[in-house]
Amino acid sequence: MAIRPEAIKGVEAICDKFAQEPSPLMMILSAVQKEYGYIPLELQEVISAKTGIPVAEIYGVVTFYSFFSLKPKGKYVLGICLGTACYVKNSQQVIDKFSTLLGIGPGETSSDGLFTIEAVRCIGACALAPAMSVNGKVYPKVTPDMVTKIIEEYRAKEAA
Repeated sequence: MAIRPEAIKGVEAICDKFAQEPSPLMMILSAVQKEYGYIPLELQEVISAKTGIPVAEIYGVVTFYSFFSLKPKGKYVLGICLGTACYVKNSQQVIDKFSTLLGIGPGETSSDGLFTIEAVRCIGACALAPAMSVNGKVYPKVTPDMVTKIIEEYRAKEAA
C-alpha cells in the first residue's frame, strides 16, 4: 500500500508536535490513530524514521494495545463485551449472530466499510449484561434477536 505524501507530512507533523516529550511514542500513536483511523506498517516506518524508535518497538506497542489498529475500521465499530458478566449471559451468541449476518468475524470489517466487529473484554456496563456498544453508544441486555434491528438502525442512517 502506498501512503500518500500528505499523510507522510501529517505523521511527521504529529511526531514534531511531541518531539520534546520524554516518552512520546504513546502520544504520537494516539494522535496518528485519531487522525487516520489506523496505524499501518508504512506509517510506523515514518514514525520510526522521524523519532529514531525502532519499527519493531512501535509495532509491538501498536499490536499490544487493543485501541490501536493495523487495519482501517468500519464507520460503525460494534464492541460486543465478552467480559465475565456478559459472557455468562450469552454475549458469545450475540457476537456469533453479528458475524453470521455481516459475514465477518471479530477484528474484521464488512466489505461495504460500514461495520467492524470487536470482541471486547469489558465496557463497564456489567449491570446491563450482556452489553455492547456502537461507537460508544451502549446497548443494554442485548440478545441475538436484537442484532438484526441494530444492524438495520445503522444501515438506515446511511440510506438517509
